[in-house]
Amino acid sequence: MSDYENDLEELDDRGPRGGRGRMGPRRNKVCNFCLDKMKDVPYKDADMLRRYLTERGKIRPRRQTGTCAKHQRSLARAVKRARHLALLPFTAEHLRGE
Repeated sequence: MSDYENDLEELDDRGPRGGRGRMGPRRNKVCNFCLDKMKDVPYKDADMLRRYLTERGKIRPRRQTGTCAKHQRSLARAVKRARHLALLPFTAEHLRGE
């Protein structure tokens, strides 16, 4: 086999490192709401909802939090309800123009 063919075999579908990054193999993220067997995300628990917001007040995406699609939709709904009831801010404090 030529060097080119050897290189193609190494790259296959996992990349040149065989699915490992700098820190080893990637762990699968698990939905915290599924682990706790929650049906819906509680909108009154502002401290819990803050963990799913960025410092600017945006809702974190699924790829960062590890929530499943069903609970991500429920989470978005809960954050919007909490914002409407003034339990959570719509924007960051320093962006309001104080």
